[in-house]
Amino acid sequence: MLQEEIDALQEITSTMGATYWKFNGDLCQIEIVGTTSTKPEGSESSVDCECNFDNSTTCRVVRIILKRYNLPGVLPPQLVKLPYLREIDFAYNYLSGTIPPEWGSTQLTLISLLVNRLSGEIPEELGNITTLKYLSLEANEFSGTVPAEFQKLQDLETLMLSSNQFSGRLPAILAGLKNLTDFRINDNNFSGPIPEFIQNWNLLTRLEMCGSGLEGPIPSNISVLEKLIDLRITDIKSPIQRFPDLSRITGIIRLVLRSCNISGKIPAYLWQMQLVEVVDASFNRLVGEIPNDISGKSLRMVFLTGNMLSGNIPESILKDGFSVDLSYNNFTWQGPEQPTCRSNMNYYINLFKSSSTGNPLRGILPCTEDLTCPKYGCSLHVNSGGNDLQIKENSGKVLYEGDAEAEGGSARYYRSNNFWGFSSTGDYMDDNNYQNTRYIKSLPSANIPDLYTAARLSPLSLTYFRYCLQNGSYAVSLHFSEIQFTNNSTYSNLGKRIFNIYIQGELVEKDFNIEDEAGGAQRPVIKQYIASVTNNIIEIRFYWAGKGTTRIPSRGVYGPLISAISVQPNFKSCKTGGKKNSNVYLIVGVVAFCVIALAITILWWKGCFEGKKGRGKDFEAVELQTVCFSLKHIKAATNNFDAMNKIGEGGFGSVYKGTLSDGKVIAVKQLSSQSRQGNREFLNEVAMISCVQHPNLVKLYGCCIEGDQLLLVYEFMENNSLANALFSSENNHLMLDWPTRFKICIGIARGLAFLHEESRLKIVHRDIKATNVLLDRDLDPKISDFGLAKLNNEDKSHISTRVAGTIGYMAPEYALWGYLSDKADVYSFGVVALEIVSGKNNNNYMPSENYICLLDWACHLQESKKFEELVDESLGSKVDNEEAIRMVKVALLCTNTTPSIRPIMSEVVSMLEGQLPIPDITPETNTNSDDLRFKALRDFHQGTQSQSFFTRSQTEKWSPLHTQSSGKRSSSTSMEEKLEIQLDTRHH
Repeated sequence: MLQEEIDALQEITSTMGATYWKFNGDLCQIEIVGTTSTKPEGSESSVDCECNFDNSTTCRVVRIILKRYNLPGVLPPQLVKLPYLREIDFAYNYLSGTIPPEWGSTQLTLISLLVNRLSGEIPEELGNITTLKYLSLEANEFSGTVPAEFQKLQDLETLMLSSNQFSGRLPAILAGLKNLTDFRINDNNFSGPIPEFIQNWNLLTRLEMCGSGLEGPIPSNISVLEKLIDLRITDIKSPIQRFPDLSRITGIIRLVLRSCNISGKIPAYLWQMQLVEVVDASFNRLVGEIPNDISGKSLRMVFLTGNMLSGNIPESILKDGFSVDLSYNNFTWQGPEQPTCRSNMNYYINLFKSSSTGNPLRGILPCTEDLTCPKYGCSLHVNSGGNDLQIKENSGKVLYEGDAEAEGGSARYYRSNNFWGFSSTGDYMDDNNYQNTRYIKSLPSANIPDLYTAARLSPLSLTYFRYCLQNGSYAVSLHFSEIQFTNNSTYSNLGKRIFNIYIQGELVEKDFNIEDEAGGAQRPVIKQYIASVTNNIIEIRFYWAGKGTTRIPSRGVYGPLISAISVQPNFKSCKTGGKKNSNVYLIVGVVAFCVIALAITILWWKGCFEGKKGRGKDFEAVELQTVCFSLKHIKAATNNFDAMNKIGEGGFGSVYKGTLSDGKVIAVKQLSSQSRQGNREFLNEVAMISCVQHPNLVKLYGCCIEGDQLLLVYEFMENNSLANALFSSENNHLMLDWPTRFKICIGIARGLAFLHEESRLKIVHRDIKATNVLLDRDLDPKISDFGLAKLNNEDKSHISTRVAGTIGYMAPEYALWGYLSDKADVYSFGVVALEIVSGKNNNNYMPSENYICLLDWACHLQESKKFEELVDESLGSKVDNEEAIRMVKVALLCTNTTPSIRPIMSEVVSMLEGQLPIPDITPETNTNSDDLRFKALRDFHQGTQSQSFFTRSQTEKWSPLHTQSSGKRSSSTSMEEKLEIQLDTRHH
């Protein structure tokens, strides 16, 4: 071996930080290398030589491997002194600095710099190594964009850029890398859509884009990548998209399409694929049923948590060795007699909240016969991943119950005997461990308190829950300590664990990093929050969104970690024995009087009626399932109702934006002190909405009754109302594309289906309109304003009641005669659906004097089947015409004059999603002069032509004005009575 190469090797290792080096040139063998004389555990070192030079008389260095030595230096420019060097593997060290530009003159074929501290931008000179086939820069701190010079790497087969800080768009020139077989860019800050040019990589076998920063939708041409074995795309911001066509990728083994906003059904062919082992389509919007003919021979893990799947759970998915997670779905409730509930079987199945029955206990307690609470508690203390442990706290010794007995299971549901448990989802991929026993971790020798020496882990989602809990405000303390990483100068110090935290479904921490909060690894930190319990259940969920490292200190180390949980009441009285009078499950089937009649005693008992003089008999003897806020807290949250925080105005009063002390943003609805009608609506709204919870219903956090103040505290909706998005004339108003409109329409339908059919209390809203549909951060719809809602007696075809609502949205049988059923809401929904598809306000759109409103015009177009004329012209060509026509047909069916012809809302959902055919109904041929649907609106317009005393704020943005009329209505109702019924007059 040439002496100059032996000298070069010494320079290289010295530059990398090795203080010990001994090399045998005759044997081309490393004898000692590193920062100590002892070889680190798991380390690898070698120098490979080839001796076929100069007629086999000279040996040259062709490969260097120095792995897991924690070398603290920098990358050596001296590699250029080894002209025949082809491969370097410097993975798992502690190297810092940048990639030397000098490397651009080498002829390397493999570079692995996996897990180091390297930073800066990739030098463009790296693109000159045209011989390069393998490049791994994973788990470093590189930044900037992928250099355009990479287009010259035509032989490149593997490109691994995961867990860095790369940004910008993927350059289009990467399309030319047609020899790529492995491409991974997880955990980065890229921007822009997933590029269409990936179709050029037709040799690709592995594609990973988890938490990459790229946006959807997933390109439809991904179907041409027929050699894919491993496809992982997760946590992308995307418009609603269908499940991508993967039918041609028959050799796929691992399929992960998580949190990609995928809607529709799971394609049938997926269950027939013979080689697929893992399917993860969690946290999407999938609907439909799981088939009973699953024939995939290799399938062993199915994760479908967080979707809208329904129907019964087939036995075909309950196979030996299977792990199946169906949590957070809408399946038929699984009682003790169901096959899914058999015990001691050789499979895992997680059914936590797998059904939406309206009964909260049913959701969290599948396979349980007794669904009542024998007593109510007011605390929770869990030693996650550990054994029972007594801890001395301010109030004395507290027992933290352990859950160490619950090991393993990638679809794990655990319930203790003390009204709490957890749900864990996911598999640690790439760890080559199919036994799934790595879900708890302990570090008994650590110099930290005992409560932090053990922890529960999860590769995806972990939810702790406590049920049979007294309603009220609670202090939640989450205890963390990072026990899988270290604080020393080794590669084990380079791990980054990042996850999100949700409490009661609300995101309280995004991209949470334990080490950042604690100031290092193996140090305890406590995060504290305030939570409101309104249905006797608290949920604390930890979710991995694809961020952070996954291979430090070894493969499969990532995802949430929690050491302990403590939940304590913020209220003074805590009776842990006996049943509460407010047991929500006792009011199943109770009619309206019982809900209101149960209303105010609990508020009185909780001390919410301080200084309630002046409210008279409006607030006597009612019990509410809600949380009480003090006026002091509300004033602090809204800056004393500062005008700058006002976001709406209506007959009910004003609406203010506020921020609670825990950082939660709220909307506060303030009752006008002069409004007795508001008193009634306040009681009605609290009684109704506190009894039901659904993703498409606005969430009520609590209320305040103090002095002359009546306040309702809601979750804050970042994107205002649907009416504001559709009809606002402001230049900067929200523009809704077609996929978003379709999503909103289905969401409203789902919310109404829940109120009418799925909730334990069957509720008719009575005032469905675009103003009463709010849009959250993700533009998901939430039905709001339950002030006029009524309980529906299922034993009667309709209720005869005082009429209240909004002209133009009220069903004719209700507006004219006071006959109320859930079909009145169906009618209102139909009007809103037309507004969504057209972008026009029903009451303000009159294309000519021949039509009195949008619905009237739509009925005319129905006769000629010119449905496309209804579609909002501002959408241009970016409309799914099939969906649009389907929506119009469903809307017209819903607004039929005859209530019995209108579908129920669950049928509406199925029709919109294309799962149920839309019946052909002969268009109603009445002119608007004799069509009962338009009588109230026609009478109103005629009245306003002679009287101009009706006024209404045009700036109202959050809560509409409600007025009511007494008694049944008839066709001879006076103008004064008509004006008491609300008319929404927002302008298009």
